[in-house]
Amino acid sequence: MLPVVAIIGRPNVGKSTLFNRLVGKRLALVDDQPGVTRDRREGDAELLGLKFRVMDTAGYEDEDPRTLPGRMRAQTEAAVASADAALFLIDARAGITPLDEEIARWLREGETPVILVANKAEGRAAEAGLLESYSLGLGEPVQVSAEHGQGMADLFQALLPHVERDEDEEDQDAEEGSDAVLKLAIVGRPNAGKSTLINKIVGQDRLITGPEAGITRDSIAIDWQWTDAEGQPRDVRLIDTAGMRKRARVQDKLEKLSVADAFHAVNFAEVVVLLLDATKGLEAQDLKIADRVLEEGRALVIALNKWDVAENGSALYQGVRKALEEGLAQVKGVPLITLSGATGKGIDLLLQVAFETREAWSRRVTTGALNRWFERALEANPPPAPGGKRIKLRYLTQAKTRPPGFILFGTRVDQLPESYRRYLVNGIRKELGFGAVPVRLTLRSAKNPYGK
Repeated sequence: MLPVVAIIGRPNVGKSTLFNRLVGKRLALVDDQPGVTRDRREGDAELLGLKFRVMDTAGYEDEDPRTLPGRMRAQTEAAVASADAALFLIDARAGITPLDEEIARWLREGETPVILVANKAEGRAAEAGLLESYSLGLGEPVQVSAEHGQGMADLFQALLPHVERDEDEEDQDAEEGSDAVLKLAIVGRPNAGKSTLINKIVGQDRLITGPEAGITRDSIAIDWQWTDAEGQPRDVRLIDTAGMRKRARVQDKLEKLSVADAFHAVNFAEVVVLLLDATKGLEAQDLKIADRVLEEGRALVIALNKWDVAENGSALYQGVRKALEEGLAQVKGVPLITLSGATGKGIDLLLQVAFETREAWSRRVTTGALNRWFERALEANPPPAPGGKRIKLRYLTQAKTRPPGFILFGTRVDQLPESYRRYLVNGIRKELGFGAVPVRLTLRSAKNPYGK
């Protein structure tokens, strides 16, 4: 495991900007308004060759623990307690505030080593704030500009004693690899119970939950290990996402950023779980989300959450199943699981199905087996002959996996009806073990050697 470094500070001092700088990409949402980050977010960071895990945390605010800001602060405190070192970020231009002093007092009482980092330290406007920072009792501040990348060498020197690792350990981690990790994203409408479900899966209050809709903003990835029915440990990367409302209802800039971030997480995932609220049933927005997931080529599993409080369960299940068959005509038989994020019932089945679905999504069929099936399919239902000229389909090959993609070679394939194309795709799914994963079929005409 890599050492962990937590970034802490009051709202709007640039924590997410520094996080993005250290991980080398824009993972965390950044905006001028304070309080954008709510859950703690982790990423693999590298600073001048120094490798560690970095945690972006919510702005530390002095609020009642029962309120949303209070629950955010509890997540921040948990992050610092679990870290090998903490970067306490202040805004050098704004100077030291009473909240900065309160955070410094709390950090001094803890056992986690603290590095004071003065952000926005470029230019003369920061001089007064830098001098004030010595009053916090945390030593000399490291002067950086997270936005412009200045001061990273000084930050490296400050971090080195806390996160330096033995080279043999690094080699061991590199050998283990992460190919077997299941990247599992949870998506759905606001208040479907995505964060509650993930907290139940990992067995701790890792994500902020509550009655308020739209608490989650960033897509949060959590590494976890599941033990399957045979007692084998299986690595999972759980990805929580922001709730996706109808586009017409999304007016707020931050919500637009959150939804875009959620779709980015879908692209990163292997299997996507669309979580439905069983007390509300299936809505048109759910089908739009499912359609988008399939368009992106991800393997889809649908889960009915809050099953413990759902009424008339059998009729509800059959109704949702029928609506899915009609609404997702391009993929028949998408797995439909019932579960409860509150009680944990159905979680093991969900993970088992997710691993099986990924296996189908990653499946490769040999060219021989593929073309034996292809010959049988052509015999059972020959291609049509538009205008009296028969379409000749010569052979089929699998070009890629994840999602499975096939190339069909023949003559006059541009005139092949969509219905026949669907016949072939459905046959590939049913006969060759691909199940309900999205299958791509590309048509190509064989090159004529005498064409020139």
